Formats: sequence, C-alpha cells, structure tokens
Amino acid sequence: MTTSPDLLSLPVIDVAPLVAGTPGREAVAAQIGQACRAHGFFYVMGHGVDAALVRRLEDLSHQFFELPEETKMQWRMALGGRAWRGFFPLGGELTSGRPDWKEGLYLGTELPATHPLVQAKMPVHGPNLFPEVPGFRETILDYMAAVTSLGHRLMEGIALSLGLPASYFAERYTSDPLILFRLFNYPSQAVPQGMDVQWGVGEHTDYGLLTILHQDHIGGLAVNTPAGWIDAPPIKGSFVCNIGDMLDRMTGGLYKSTPHRVKRNTSGHDRLSFPLFFDPNFEARVQRIEGLAGADARDDSTERWDRANVHAFNGRYGDYLLDKVSKVFPQLRAEVL
Repeated sequence: MTTSPDLLSLPVIDVAPLVAGTPGREAVAAQIGQACRAHGFFYVMGHGVDAALVRRLEDLSHQFFELPEETKMQWRMALGGRAWRGFFPLGGELTSGRPDWKEGLYLGTELPATHPLVQAKMPVHGPNLFPEVPGFRETILDYMAAVTSLGHRLMEGIALSLGLPASYFAERYTSDPLILFRLFNYPSQAVPQGMDVQWGVGEHTDYGLLTILHQDHIGGLAVNTPAGWIDAPPIKGSFVCNIGDMLDRMTGGLYKSTPHRVKRNTSGHDRLSFPLFFDPNFEARVQRIEGLAGADARDDSTERWDRANVHAFNGRYGDYLLDKVSKVFPQLRAEVL
C-alpha cells in the first residue's frame, strides 16, 4: 500500500481573495475545507499581515527572552491573577501532566481594569503584563490586531467551506472572539538530569476554533495526520493554521482537531513560535451545526490522545476552557476557578 504524496505534507493556501473579499474566495474556501477534512492543518499565504511587524515582534521577543530569569519573573503569571497573563519559566507549563521544555509569555485582548468584564472578575479577561522592553507593548498589540483580523476572514472561509453564510460564526460565536496569544521560546539547552521532559510541547489538540501560528526559521512542529506523524517545516511568510476541538464539535467530527507536538530544540539557537488562539466568546454555548453531510458525532474518545469526548460538552465555552487551562498550570487553578 502506498501513501498519497498529498498526505505527506500540509497544503499551502493563498488566502488573498478571502482577505480582500474579492472574486475567488469561494475557491479558497473549498481548499480550506479540503484541508480541514484531510489534515486539520494548512499553511496560509497572501494573508496581508505585514512582514516587518512579524520581524519586529521576533526581534523584541528575543530581547525579552534573553533577559535573566529573575528579571523576567517580574512579569510572572502569578501576578496576572484572573486575567491569566504573564511569564512562565522553563518547564512551567504542562501537557498531559508532563512539563514542556519551553518558556513563554501569556497574553490576550487588552482590557483596562475599569472594563465591565474585568470589574465583574471574568476569568481570562483583563490587562496584560507587558515586559519593559521598548516598543514591545505596541508591537504585541499591533500583531494581535492584525492576526485577529485574519482570523475573522479565515472563519468566513471555513463557514463558506461548510456551505454556510460567511457570517455564520461571527453571528453566533466570534463577533467578539476570545483571543489568547502566546510568545514561546524553545531554548537550545540540555534538560536538567532527572527532569521528566520529552518534548518542546507534548502531543495535544487545541481547545477552541482556530489557531494561527507563526513559527520562526528553525521549526519543530509535527502533526499526526492519517498518514502518520509528519513535519510542518517553516515556510517563509506563512502562518500555520489548525482547527481545534470546538470546531470538531460544531461540525460533528467532519472537521477533526488534529494532534500535534513540538520537538525539543537541538539547533544550537533559541526558537520562537507565536500561536494566536481565535476562539468563541467566553459566554458562547457551542452547538453542533445541523445538516452537515458526512458529519459523524460519535464518541471517538478511545481514539483521542486525551480520551476525551469533545461531542459530549455542553455549557459555556469559557467553562470548558478553564477546565483545560487549569491542568496546564495547576498552581494557578485557584486564581480562575
């Protein structure tokens, strides 16, 4: 039995017509739909995000992560409270109970302390802890705004790929999306003896709708496709996109969230990656889209990496998210639950 070459690499899709709203966006949507059925992952080009902005974010992120750890801990997550923002050190984040070999900065939509949702103590809403690196705050906010705008356009494409109106997700879930953003650094250094670390990030699926990832030139992402584990190497000027568990639930399993992992960095140079999670509003109640041909909302928990049944979830998206993130940082669980 031979494996189709198409299954051994992720598709690269030029989304310019979708971003611009010009003729041809239906053809782009069809490519996205095919990718979501075959892989759950795809690259996007022609996305309109300024390359200079991405480079500036990389440069400033390197400046931040090169600071001494005691300096970075001035912005530690314990100080972010219910907003769930700030820095965590190497080994400070868990996947399936095992530490990942990376450090990072948690960010999200910037809300002032006077915002009604912050005043109401809504978890994962609030101000960011911006490190005191000149230009970092403005660059992070500009980048989040640009990639969030891309997320709206990609969700329109996903809606069209399902035979739905382009506004389907915005009208129900994402007119005010929950945006969570991460700056990750995978240092090229040995793991201390006796520390139970295997991966940069262990095998997992993402929780929400859509992840839009910038990875630098070093790479390390691997995806568990129907053809087995394959690498997703960096393509200059692209983002890697993947669908999450809530889109799997909405589509009744037609579009499956795909397990992926990140190799430990042995390149000799620090590696950066910037995932932005474009998710339903915290208060949204995720419902299955009725009438999708080919949908199969069976309990597939025995086949999943975490033995979870995403189709069994009912309630607010925010409750689902909090249950998940509290396993990533168990020491902060009391802050948000």
